[in-house]
Amino acid sequence: MFSNYLIGLREGLEASLVVCILIAYLVKTGRREALKPIWTGIAIAVALALGFGCALEFGSQELTFQAQEALGGSLSIVAVGLVTWMVFWMRRTARHLKSELHGRLDAALAMGTGALVATAFLAVGREGLETALFVWASVHAASDGTPRPLIGVALGIATAVLLGWLFYRGAVRINLAKFFTWTGGMLVVVAAGVLAYGVHDLQEAGWVPGLTNLAFDISDTIPPDSWYGTLLKGVLNFQPDPTVVQLVVWLLYLVPVLTLFLLPSRVSARTGEPVAGAAK
Repeated sequence: MFSNYLIGLREGLEASLVVCILIAYLVKTGRREALKPIWTGIAIAVALALGFGCALEFGSQELTFQAQEALGGSLSIVAVGLVTWMVFWMRRTARHLKSELHGRLDAALAMGTGALVATAFLAVGREGLETALFVWASVHAASDGTPRPLIGVALGIATAVLLGWLFYRGAVRINLAKFFTWTGGMLVVVAAGVLAYGVHDLQEAGWVPGLTNLAFDISDTIPPDSWYGTLLKGVLNFQPDPTVVQLVVWLLYLVPVLTLFLLPSRVSARTGEPVAGAAK
């Protein structure tokens, strides 16, 4: 549940910050008439993300077991690729996000209502589609027959919306560079688990060999249905009986990606400036 909460928080906060920056800029510059097309673009982006998530969930239920596993595994790998790109991009551009969005908004204001709708849609829609895909893959990987993964995502998004509102009101100050570095590092760990689970899905679909070749099996020590087994699975997507291929893929992803992600952050975190609420 924690890993899904983290996904909802991290992805939701990015979208919330984008919305706050766009709205605050229009209010500060006295262009309130442009708020309606901005909200229209945001609403379309949210509807598209929800529709995409529903299509993934309900569309996959009509497939055969092997097709479901192949689809789940393939989309998990795609989701991990998108999230990996996203955490590196956000760590690099967090301190410049506001000025970048302001520039896009100025250009859209000069072009008219349609451009404003498109700007808001593109700014939020990318985050929404990434979130829907990674949430679906993570919930699919961490599913234990309970609604806890979805509850975790919902709580994370709700927290992100609250933080976004507090940013807008100027009630919260945060060093975004440090925040996205720490949450990005944790998200890389979650992504490694999703990637390993996606590979396992492909093994069950017959696309990747080695399904019966286990790296180890500690199910007796850490039963999957125990509270601590459930906790490890919910936080780290831990599996007590991974295949050799799963373990190798997990290590090949986690070690180099986390190292590359954290090493530059030591410099950028020292130079990052605290970012005040967007309305100030």
